[in-house]
Amino acid sequence: MTINTLNQAGVQREQMPCLTKMERVIVSMQDPDMGMKMRNQRLLITVIPHAMTGRDIVDWLIQKYTITEEESLHIGNLLVKYGYIYPLKEPRNLCLKQDETPYRFQTPYYWTSTHWPASELDYAIYLAKKNIRKQGELIEYEKECYNALHKRINHTWDFVVMQAREQLRASKQRRKADRIVLECQEQAYWLINRPPPGVMDILEQGPERRNVANTRVQLNAEFYKKEIEQNRRGLGRNRIKSSVCLESFVKYCEQYQDHDPIMQGCLPSNPWITDDIMYWNMNSETVTMPTKLRVERWSFSFMELLNDPLGRKELLTYLEKEFSAENLCFWQACEEVRHGEASKIAAKVDEVYKQFLAPGASRWVNIDSKTMEKTLEGIKHPHRFVLDDAQMHIYFLMKKDSYPRYLKSELYKNLLAKAIVPQETKKSVFPFMRRQRHSSPSPALVTQTAEDNGKAQPSAAKANTGTASQI
Repeated sequence: MTINTLNQAGVQREQMPCLTKMERVIVSMQDPDMGMKMRNQRLLITVIPHAMTGRDIVDWLIQKYTITEEESLHIGNLLVKYGYIYPLKEPRNLCLKQDETPYRFQTPYYWTSTHWPASELDYAIYLAKKNIRKQGELIEYEKECYNALHKRINHTWDFVVMQAREQLRASKQRRKADRIVLECQEQAYWLINRPPPGVMDILEQGPERRNVANTRVQLNAEFYKKEIEQNRRGLGRNRIKSSVCLESFVKYCEQYQDHDPIMQGCLPSNPWITDDIMYWNMNSETVTMPTKLRVERWSFSFMELLNDPLGRKELLTYLEKEFSAENLCFWQACEEVRHGEASKIAAKVDEVYKQFLAPGASRWVNIDSKTMEKTLEGIKHPHRFVLDDAQMHIYFLMKKDSYPRYLKSELYKNLLAKAIVPQETKKSVFPFMRRQRHSSPSPALVTQTAEDNGKAQPSAAKANTGTASQI
């Protein structure tokens, strides 16, 4: 058999890591001392040598790896699906049954890790041999493959038929048990390398892996209608150039560069280094006067303002003067419904409806009729996201109208002018470090200095006496 070890791109296919682990398990199971005990198994009236049952496989895995029965059955199923163990009773059903169903170990020649999907010529010989033996009674998908291969490699079809007949003639000279074993071996190999339609191919991996949905497609009018609709939607989809995305990213980085404590440092000092918590206190949720960097960040985006509790408070103060504070209160109430406790969702939704949406409500919000109708229909069965449409409508209303006017208002400008600009405080990085003290002089140096001073004093006294006598 000629084995093609290249993938469709002509590159050598790498072995999947799970196959190496499975081969270790198979080698341990075939160990003559610690492996499984093989014995003859009867298949109808034929005795199959060197076989084992599904129950024996599960019991050995439990004893060898100290795992549960469910885990051992799962591992056994993987060994069968990947072709390391093949069934004899139902050769087309590649699964492990925990009963007296006979199984055998696959020959290393057919191992999945050693031989990747075979060529079309080998598959054509297998189908031709099966067609001759069963006198044309192939399965539906095998008939389609047989006819497709006949058209594709028609120039070598005489060789295919000749090889199939020679292999059948050679198999008739073997015993019946050996013929059954070889047929099951070959069938298990081709079920893995040429799986039937609707069966997942275990050898494929990555994004192009097939599944049950896309293995076999009916090329009818409905299929082409879906293709046309999908392409039409693809053409209408908005796309952004990578250069535009990069420009936006650069603009965002430049805007937030001065506000990044890692890039520009913390003022007045970094609390993680100096143990000074002044930075955290000045940027807490509730402070008398915020920092200038914090107020400047509110002008970057409307969501930046809403994410800051102090920013929401200042915006609410401005909206009260504009007589539109109910919009922000409604947005906050919707946030509480979305992130609140599940047991209180129904009560909170009812409270929001009575306060903001009901006719004649004390803080009624202006929502268009379509959104209001959809929201009232969803309130009948309340859940976390029932108010999302109404909240989004109010959000865009504040973003387009109230937010720009707030940034231009005197309230925001005065707050920005009065904002605190913290000054850097220079403190010792490590508080246990002290100023280096001067070392004390050596005792030998002290003694020598004293002797020199002692010698200097008598000479000075004699000089003074001589001077006095001269006078």
